[in-house]
Amino acid sequence: MNIQDDIKVLQNYEQFARFINMIHDLREETISEMHEAPTEQLQQLSGRIITYDQILQMADFKFLQARFRETF
Repeated sequence: MNIQDDIKVLQNYEQFARFINMIHDLREETISEMHEAPTEQLQQLSGRIITYDQILQMADFKFLQARFRETF
């Protein structure tokens, strides 16, 4: 099995969807932190956002939102 297969299996579980939703919330929180962050901290925050985006994309967050819309 590869990681894509593992994620497809995990997408069947509401618990995984809730975890990925938490990642989405952390991403949104980090974006809001950028508004007040000093210039020297922006690069670090941008790196965190990119990482969150990659996780959301790998987990297919939009699919999970649709599948478990009552959870979100």
